Amino acid sequence: MFKGYVYTSGFICWIIIITTLSLYSFEDFDTQEINIPHLDKVVHFIFYFIASFLGVLLIRERTKGRLNLYRAVIISLLIVIIYGTLIEVIQNTFTLNRSGELYDVLANSLGAFFGAGLIIILFSGKTPLKWKD
Repeated sequence: MFKGYVYTSGFICWIIIITTLSLYSFEDFDTQEINIPHLDKVVHFIFYFIASFLGVLLIRERTKGRLNLYRAVIISLLIVIIYGTLIEVIQNTFTLNRSGELYDVLANSLGAFFGAGLIIILFSGKTPLKWKD
């Protein structure tokens, strides 16, 4: 059923992980031993870096490479940044122990841009991202 949809499956699983971890309350966990400044922003960056990267691969996979890489990057960026902003709004509005932050949106967006940038670096020029029909 999912044969040929590796990146689609990966992206969906990754979004489920981000959503779950973003909306789950970690209030019961003792994190005082871990005291790394701005660690949460690094985590946001990494989450959305991977989401953006997988998003481009998903779009290229679903269109079988017919959609140009740069258009796939723009679509992925828009979807991932809107999703990240929406998660922050949901945290702020509907959760009791989580709060949405503007700096989290910034970290999400930067991660998305860097993920998209990496995929452009890796797959433009001499090593294009090709798909078999």
